[in-house]
Formats: sequence, structure tokens, C-alpha cells
Amino acid sequence: MTDSPLILVIEDETSLTTLLRYNLESHRFRVASIENGGDAMSTIASTKPDLVLLDWMLPGVSGIEICRKIRRDPETHNLPVILLTARGEESDRVRGLDCGADDYVVKPFVISELIARIGAVLRRAAPTSAAQSLASGDITMDLASYRVSRSGRSIHLGPTEYRLLRHFMEHPGRVLSRDHLLEAVWGRAVHIEQRTVDVHVRRLRQALNGDGEVDVIRTVRSAGYAFSA
Repeated sequence: MTDSPLILVIEDETSLTTLLRYNLESHRFRVASIENGGDAMSTIASTKPDLVLLDWMLPGVSGIEICRKIRRDPETHNLPVILLTARGEESDRVRGLDCGADDYVVKPFVISELIARIGAVLRRAAPTSAAQSLASGDITMDLASYRVSRSGRSIHLGPTEYRLLRHFMEHPGRVLSRDHLLEAVWGRAVHIEQRTVDVHVRRLRQALNGDGEVDVIRTVRSAGYAFSA
């Protein structure tokens, strides 16, 4: 049991926390929980969870702000986060994912689906190889420090753009459809529209391509995108 993943539940509804704890432990996860968003970062530092289940509407500090803090901190930058929220509009989903959440679950939810999403996020977060960096042309990605550079120039990317670039660099030259990118970068269970991919590809292009630099992302009409540096 000690080797099983530790899930930190940050939720102010005691009854929901109890339900989550029972079901997570039934699936051999270890569980820690807190109700106050203000204690989130110190608890994460002390417990070192493998994944955080984070309520959006917390008293004091919102789940969105906690997620942003997690992504800004080099020690927790790659910590998987799943947002739990009653806000089900697509604009809310996009906002939640833009803050760096790996997935987004709308209340009320089916426990079995949540367990499946936790497993999927943990699998995506697991190292896929021993490589510590990726390089293509003049673009370098340090997987350990989450640093990206082009021709020595530091590139600042949001969490989604970082995951998108990593997937592109792991599949150079291959035409990747929007559906493929949605599944690979956002996860199959996340219900957002294909145009969200276009928005993040545009942001990635703006960050990567400086004055006089070649656009490394090619739009393939009616097919998707291809990366070549």
C-alpha cells in the first residue's frame, strides 16, 4: 500500500471528501485531504502527493489560483491536477485547463469515471523515457527543469502550450489532427471543442517564432498540424 499513489483532496464539502476518500482507498490509492485553500501549497510541500483533486470554489483562495501557484513553483510545476467544479460551461472548462489543470470534472460526477480520469492523468504524467531533454533544430526543451529555448533565447510557455510543444517535438514531421492533439494533450475525457487546439497552437507560435525566425508549426489544411524545426 505504501507504494500506491497519494491523492491530495482539497475540498471544503466534508461529505464529498468522505465519499472520495472511501472510493479512492477502495481502489488502493492513499488519500490526504484539507478543506482550506490557504494551506494548499504548504500541504503539498509536506505530503508530496502524486496528484491533486482540487475544488474550484474554495473559501479564501480559489482552486484556479492554487492551480496557478502549483504551475509557477518549480518544485510542483509538473504535479498532476484535476479540477472539481459545478461550473460546466465550455468557457469554464477552457479557463480551468488554461490555468494548468490536467483535467476538469463537473459535479455531480460518477465515481467510476473520476477514478478512470485519475488513472489516465497519472499515466500521462509518468515518464515515458529516460530522456531528460528534447531538441529539434534550434529549439531545446529541458524536461527536468521545464525550460524551453530557441537559439539560446528563453521561451516562456503556459502549461498547455508546453505539453503541446512536447508532443509536437516527440512526433516531428508527423501530421497530427486536432482530435489526436485533444486526446494526447488534454485527454480523451475532456469535452472541449477542436477550436481550442487552434487557440493554443496560435499562442505557441507567438511564443516560439521571433522576428525573422521560421514558423516551425505547419498548418495542413483539413488535416491538422505538423512540427518541423
